[in-house]
Amino acid sequence: MEYIDLRSDTVTHPTPAMRAAMAAAPLGDDVFGDDPTVNRLQEMAAEMVGKEAGLFVPSGTMGNLIALLTHCQRGDEVIVGAQSHIVLYEGGGISSLGGIHSRQIHEQPDGSLALEEIETFIRPEDVHEPITRLIAIENTHNRCGGTFQTPEYIRALANFAHARGLVVHMDGARLFNAAVAQGVAARELTTPLDSVTFCLSKGLCAPVGSVLCGSQAFIARARRVRKHLGGGMRQAGVIAAAGIVALEQMIDRLAEDHTRARRLAEGLGQIRSIQLDGVPQTNMVYFNLADSVHLTVEQIERQMQTRGILVHADGKRRFRLVTHYWIDDAAIDKTIQAFREVLS
Repeated sequence: MEYIDLRSDTVTHPTPAMRAAMAAAPLGDDVFGDDPTVNRLQEMAAEMVGKEAGLFVPSGTMGNLIALLTHCQRGDEVIVGAQSHIVLYEGGGISSLGGIHSRQIHEQPDGSLALEEIETFIRPEDVHEPITRLIAIENTHNRCGGTFQTPEYIRALANFAHARGLVVHMDGARLFNAAVAQGVAARELTTPLDSVTFCLSKGLCAPVGSVLCGSQAFIARARRVRKHLGGGMRQAGVIAAAGIVALEQMIDRLAEDHTRARRLAEGLGQIRSIQLDGVPQTNMVYFNLADSVHLTVEQIERQMQTRGILVHADGKRRFRLVTHYWIDDAAIDKTIQAFREVLS
């Protein structure tokens, strides 16, 4: 059976254009710095986010880890959202591999960190306390519902941080969703920041890979950290080629995913057993089950699967559905009807 897969946008497969580009990609050895396809991707990525240089890495998790290991020394502290991907889903890598302490604060509903609250968490000069070094933000913010931060907020945050001697890193796994949703270029969301990483997979459909971007000096140090982590690849142009197609062809169409997410939310919102978390801002639909529903989320997952639809629970009474390139209008209609049947 060919399933409608709404578990995540990580399930996307490369497009035919990506497969053709991968087969035809000019190759070299990226550890020597002479893979022309990787070099082109890194240059494109850096230009798109307003940075001097880029570094191709296997995953967004590694990109975030490299960024924090490059910016921070062991024992330094990063201020980060308590519901962020770095805190919840990256295996505690900044602590276990980098000796970096996280100071976790609660996000605002849109996923941002309030500047006045950050202020209270910046450590004083005291030998008893770690040194506050970095602020990490997420855009779009997964656990806050695929919400985004605005260019105005990001400029204010960067100015705030730099005035206090801090640096700012953005986990921009779904950066281009945030940009498309606001009708702005990605660089408007990233230029004021010290570093940013974004995924070429997920909604952009490349099979693997992320790019970490920053200054020339920062990327030179980050390249050494990537080697420490085993992220130096050889003929990586084979996969970088798909990333180039992603940046050239797949960004503008993210708006279709956002439209379909809103259509999905509108349809699900008409089912009494479903309590939506508001209108989706990008490609994620979050909802809770009403008290009247006696099925477990596992039972709902199984019943949806028998109807050809894969969904993923995000808690004991909560679901997250994610639209992407392989979800069309017919899939949205079928999903709404299937939930209506299962929850009737």
